[in-house]
Amino acid sequence: MTRNVLIVEDDPNIGELVCMHVADLGLNPVLCERGDTGLKRFLEGDIDLVILDLMLPGMDGLSFCREIRSGSGYVPVLMLTAKSTELDRVLGLEMGADDYLTKPFSVAELAARVKALFRRVDAMASPPIQEARNTELMVEGLRIDTLRRRVFVREQEVELTAREFDLLWHFARHPGQVFSRIQLLDAVWGYNHEGYEHTVNTHINRLRGKIESDPARPELIQTVWGVGYRFRE
Repeated sequence: MTRNVLIVEDDPNIGELVCMHVADLGLNPVLCERGDTGLKRFLEGDIDLVILDLMLPGMDGLSFCREIRSGSGYVPVLMLTAKSTELDRVLGLEMGADDYLTKPFSVAELAARVKALFRRVDAMASPPIQEARNTELMVEGLRIDTLRRRVFVREQEVELTAREFDLLWHFARHPGQVFSRIQLLDAVWGYNHEGYEHTVNTHINRLRGKIESDPARPELIQTVWGVGYRFRE
């Protein structure tokens, strides 16, 4: 069955370009030029991925993302933005976006991000047998329930985005192993473009803020200076 990709973009040139390259991937593009009409189409169902501009008439991208994350079910969101400050990226991720692209972006990079999101959705739907046997991990007050994708810190549930959960679970499955930012991009995001290591930094900082007793002195996700990060043994 062909997957449907909802593209919410008010610039007709960019919208048509994204539609064309989404179709080249064997996907069915559905284009809306306003945030409110895009949300209406999303709520009608049968959408497998959302490519969402940040600045939109009718409803901005952050409000759109907040609305769809407040409902049941999970559909990945790739946010497009002409802004490049860390605050804009963090706000998008905080509202539930899985990934982001800063305009202008290359066709190859767009394709890589879309493919990576669908690979992760497929992996979530069909977890490896060896991981299904170990559905819960506990360490130093942290409990990860991988079947329900829930995380508890000292028995208080913390809300993680889908990408934050994937990053934490990847670390937790490999205690003591050091990962570079490029390796984490490849393993968790599904691509390894140099120059996007800041994506990893942003997610790790936000993840530490949610699971560490003192994010300024992290004990669970440790920095290995000059190399990358590791999860405590």
